Amino acid sequence: MSEIRLFVTTTEADANHILDLMSFAFGEEDFAIATTEIDEKNDVWQASIYMMANEEAEVQQRFVELLAEAYPDLAVEREVIPDIDWIAKSLEGLTPVRAGRFLVHGSHDRDKVKPHDLAIEIDAGQAFGTGHHGTTAGCLEMIDSVVRARRPRNALDLGTGSGVLAIAVRKLAPVPVLATDIDPVAVRVARENALTNGVPHGIDFRTAPGFHSTAFREHGPFDLIIANILARPLMKMAPQLVAHLAPGGSVILSGILASQRWKVIAAYNGAGVKHVRTIWRNGWVTIHLQ
Repeated sequence: MSEIRLFVTTTEADANHILDLMSFAFGEEDFAIATTEIDEKNDVWQASIYMMANEEAEVQQRFVELLAEAYPDLAVEREVIPDIDWIAKSLEGLTPVRAGRFLVHGSHDRDKVKPHDLAIEIDAGQAFGTGHHGTTAGCLEMIDSVVRARRPRNALDLGTGSGVLAIAVRKLAPVPVLATDIDPVAVRVARENALTNGVPHGIDFRTAPGFHSTAFREHGPFDLIIANILARPLMKMAPQLVAHLAPGGSVILSGILASQRWKVIAAYNGAGVKHVRTIWRNGWVTIHLQ
């Protein structure tokens, strides 16, 4: 079945605003959303949402309604995505990424690892998190800083995706890590990635659709909680997330557009944690609270 991209062409500022709107409207569903720079000189950008062909009619209607008030003159365009092996294709352009002491690389770049690197090998695959997105890279940089300074006794990676962040914590400190995701495929991929990276023990990978899972009671409370998701679900889960935090513990949040950071910080201030530091990368932010 073909994949469809619906998109609008506009300015960078408007594309980012539309991405905010889509994050709130579609953020808890399985649709990929993105902005792309088309022409830097003339400030031409596109805001896109991706879906399978059988979902197009419903998503297009919702997308048009989403734009109707603020952007009634923007035309929603359509593209059929070619049937390409995107995993193999993406590997061609993925170069190693440095974030803190970490070097995240694909199997095709093992020769780029230096003796003192904390290397994490992640190939593009069925789970989010190769280190190339600003949210993942920002989390890795923040994890390096927080784990070295605070030395947590246990950690939670909420929405683990590829498992890269859980693996990073375990490579820095021999502490137990719970890594959860709502997607059982992501959990399987993350577990395989941990083995590839020489981390056969110490990370408990679980499929957990919410905080009602027994895994959180078995492993918590946590000295460090990492959640690289999206702003809207992060704000919604603030009270539950903080309830699983040990006294004096740290929270690292990402998947947050720079324009959304104050709303997220306010939600977590209200839940009882204070802002410590923010890292900015490519329009996205990673926030440390304590």
